[in-house]
Amino acid sequence: MLNEDINKLIFINKGEPKNLRDFLKGKGLSGRMIKRALIGKDISIGGSVCRGGEMVPKGTAVSIRLADEDSDMKPQKMELEILYEDLDLLVLNKPPFTLVHPTPNHPDGTLANGVAEYFLESGLRRKIRIVNRLDRDTSGITIFPKNSFGHQQLAFQMDQGWVEKRYLAIVHGVMDRDSGEINIPIGKHEDGIRQRVRDDGLDARTRFKVLDRMEDSTLVELELLTGRTHQIRVHLSYLGHPIMGDNLYSQKEGHIRRQALHAYGMSFLSPRTDERISLRAEMPEDMKNLINLLKISKN
Repeated sequence: MLNEDINKLIFINKGEPKNLRDFLKGKGLSGRMIKRALIGKDISIGGSVCRGGEMVPKGTAVSIRLADEDSDMKPQKMELEILYEDLDLLVLNKPPFTLVHPTPNHPDGTLANGVAEYFLESGLRRKIRIVNRLDRDTSGITIFPKNSFGHQQLAFQMDQGWVEKRYLAIVHGVMDRDSGEINIPIGKHEDGIRQRVRDDGLDARTRFKVLDRMEDSTLVELELLTGRTHQIRVHLSYLGHPIMGDNLYSQKEGHIRRQALHAYGMSFLSPRTDERISLRAEMPEDMKNLINLLKISKN
């Protein structure tokens, strides 16, 4: 757990004097966030509370207090696999069969409930924010921003395409091509539950690379270039290589109880330092066991 400056943002002006609002916008803060902090008297220069029209001299630090927030998320103690943590982000490896956020049918026992408890233990009073929502049965990397600044920064990076998102999937059939890009639009299916390929759908692009070929199956790495609902599942199914265990887009699979899909890789910029952070989440046991079984069948 981290606690150094956990409730404060500090930016130092290393250039020429600049208007406070322009300076903070240059650091990535939205106009809305700046306005809210000014109203709350949470911005100061050299210990003096700012009104909004000040100049920031060269070499001077601007401090922004991150106000406490009330959360309606029920805290629940659970074991979290933390892949990375800094003052603004908490990155977890989500196990399969775990919901990211409560739903009407599953009001607790989710990853968000566990994060709420972890924040309390860390001395943080924060709302629970989520950058990327994985399906219940998809395992892998999930990001929980620890404040509005972290959330704003990661959401912006997502919109700009600066966040690299990589997945591993085990699919039916042996894929002929070693690599390629699927560029096919996706939209709502008529059943209101699934997505499907359709000419009037949203732009959807997925890169793929074959890692291993097994008995009538393939282990493939996928990179999301866009972030549509069920994008990987729909694209692979359209190619005739649906994900094994995906009951929504394929037939029922006896060797794994969920779709064999794992969000294993993510790369993004640290909100405060702009350092490139690259993370990997180990493949879960059920997918490892499925690969071993398929390799035995091939031999």
